[in-house]
Amino acid sequence: MAARRPQRRPVVELYERIVEAIRRGTYPPGSTLPAEPELAGDLGVSRPALREALILLQEDGVITVRRGVGRTVNARPARRGFERLQPVEQLLGGDGAVVRPLVRAVEEPTDLVMQHLPVPARCEIRFWESVVAVDGVPSCLVEEWCAPDDALAAVDPALPGALTAAAAQPRTMLHAVTALHLPLSGTSSLTATVLGRRRGEVLGRSPDTPVVLITQVVSVESAPLIAAKYALPSGAPGIPVRQSR
Repeated sequence: MAARRPQRRPVVELYERIVEAIRRGTYPPGSTLPAEPELAGDLGVSRPALREALILLQEDGVITVRRGVGRTVNARPARRGFERLQPVEQLLGGDGAVVRPLVRAVEEPTDLVMQHLPVPARCEIRFWESVVAVDGVPSCLVEEWCAPDDALAAVDPALPGALTAAAAQPRTMLHAVTALHLPLSGTSSLTATVLGRRRGEVLGRSPDTPVVLITQVVSVESAPLIAAKYALPSGAPGIPVRQSR
């Protein structure tokens, strides 16, 4: 008796139909896919089934979903991600990402900051808050703290001045530090949560919007320099995380 050939799940079949349409040029790279009702009609499927396939296509980097723009067919392979330390504005969109500074201040460290940076309780450290917009859509809220200026200067005398100069520019703290070409390394953790009221107001989203929160510590050798939080709400561009063994 011949073995039965395993059948693909319907969502996988639909996924491959869309990929094949992209290859044939029906939906060329760089184009925006039709709205869900139209695309479902073109493919002869229900909207719930289509939505499941579109989620898989987004997860695999075939399409990019951006709030206010729609579903765009990717023109090239996914960008390098968290396996290479680089500013979040470059990870999210390169030239299409714009940093909007919200806060540039000096404050006492919070308990969270003291967990990641070796700073005394009542010292003064820099705090930056920024929004990164991709194609005009707010896509990431960035909060960054750095070690005190004397600790920065002990690592590189140019660091305090570089941050002072960059404070007036549309860039993140990490962007300013990477410009000095120091031997940086980073560790990150990911948490699934919701935006909350204040972050929701800043990003123009509902407080209960699902969000991926990335907490990152950037160091030079054994000296931590920056602690940061990146809040990425649903619909934000994906950041690849590659692994190997």
